[in-house]
Amino acid sequence: MSKAERTKQFIIEQTAPIFNMKGYSGTSMSDITEITGLTKGSIYGNFENKDEVAIAAFKFNVKKLQDAFSKEIDKQTTFKGKLLVYPQLYSEYTNMKVTKGGCPILNTATESDDTHPVLRKYAERTLIYWKEKIMHFIDQGIAAGEFKAKSINTERTALTIIALIEGGVMISKLTGNPGDLSNIMQSVRNVIEELE
Repeated sequence: MSKAERTKQFIIEQTAPIFNMKGYSGTSMSDITEITGLTKGSIYGNFENKDEVAIAAFKFNVKKLQDAFSKEIDKQTTFKGKLLVYPQLYSEYTNMKVTKGGCPILNTATESDDTHPVLRKYAERTLIYWKEKIMHFIDQGIAAGEFKAKSINTERTALTIIALIEGGVMISKLTGNPGDLSNIMQSVRNVIEELE
């Protein structure tokens, strides 16, 4: 990695938690220079504008989240087991400390839906990728005989799982009660159990 690449990566790693906690609008250039210890000129020497930093920070946060889940999913030998990783890890989400400030998909989607079309598009693509991954596990589970094929609407089930997870994260963050998230993750487990 060149010095310029290392500097760019440093800026991304340092600003990712700030963007996830404060959002795009709430994160100022002063926040960015303060957290990195770099001048505004150094930031703009590596990124064209604040948008580029925010997009890179979002991608970084999402990758950290996806890597944490993939590591556990890869250990599972059944498709049901792969699906159950989601409620298992999200039940412990506040202790995981993968991304400061909560779920980057939820945070970015909530803030950017009416204010930042580019970030909104990145959040949307990430959500669609997640939905397709869950649908793939369900379809593969059906093909392997783990799940009953006749009564499963794969897309609806995937969307229900995601909605419960993201709703649980939002409720838990709003109330400050991790128990709320654990309770909602039990509902996700129930949806997965009902696939059999």
